Amino acid sequence: MAACDSKKFDRRFVLQAAGLGSVLAAASFAYPIRASANTDAAYPADAFKQKGEAEAVKKLFGQAAVASDKVKLDAPEIAENGAVVPISVSTDLPDVTSIAILVAENPSALAALYKFAPGTPPSVASRLKMAKTTPVIAVVEAGGKLYSATKEVKVTVGGCGG
Repeated sequence: MAACDSKKFDRRFVLQAAGLGSVLAAASFAYPIRASANTDAAYPADAFKQKGEAEAVKKLFGQAAVASDKVKLDAPEIAENGAVVPISVSTDLPDVTSIAILVAENPSALAALYKFAPGTPPSVASRLKMAKTTPVIAVVEAGGKLYSATKEVKVTVGGCGG
């Protein structure tokens, strides 16, 4: 008889724990946690709408970038599929606050923007869509100045409807 009572206890415990887990999960969806109270206010919607890379950089930073060998842009010379092009950017510049990746001939030039907290290693990697063969530009904001690197990527099959 004692064995039967322990099975009932185990089942009740499991059911109660599952019920509590469901309540906690529902509560977490009802009250989402935001990383920052002003996330929407800081989103650069105008920059992401720009057709050209120069206009996008100007909307983002208010100035042009200068080419620098301190910005390392790693991208394939030939992308067999423009729907998934691996890109990575890193730098050893001090005081990096953001990295932007632009694809010159895409419908919207600005492909990605990363913001960095102080002390964060300035390195990013992404997979981008590319409409056709075009330069990829990485812009690094460090110490209030802009630095860039450019590499042309040849696309054999377009990723943006091509």
